[in-house]
Amino acid sequence: MKGSVSTDFGIITVNPDVIAKYAGSVAVECFGIVGMAAVNMKDGLVHLLKKESLTRGIQVEISEDNALTLDFHVIVAYGVNILSVSDNLMNNVKYKVEEFTGMKVEKINIFVEGVRVID
Repeated sequence: MKGSVSTDFGIITVNPDVIAKYAGSVAVECFGIVGMAAVNMKDGLVHLLKKESLTRGIQVEISEDNALTLDFHVIVAYGVNILSVSDNLMNNVKYKVEEFTGMKVEKINIFVEGVRVID
């Protein structure tokens, strides 16, 4: 489903892929996030996604009342506090996505799929 916002001049329709790409770019800027993850369900393997394919690690659902639910599959840096990184990610993404789209972010789910040592 696509999200839409009514204005005085008409209706603006936002594709969920646009929201996912923007949310992914905001997420990788957060401290402690190494990148987005793609999970291979058949093998149970987790792969770090390149910047071009960030949207594969994010699912966007838009409810009937234009509220967003975002699911992030992330890989965090070794040695960071996962709760602190998650809180930071949720706050940054919620603020920036709401500012960007004009839609309310109702829920953000974070799935930590792996830990990487970064240099």
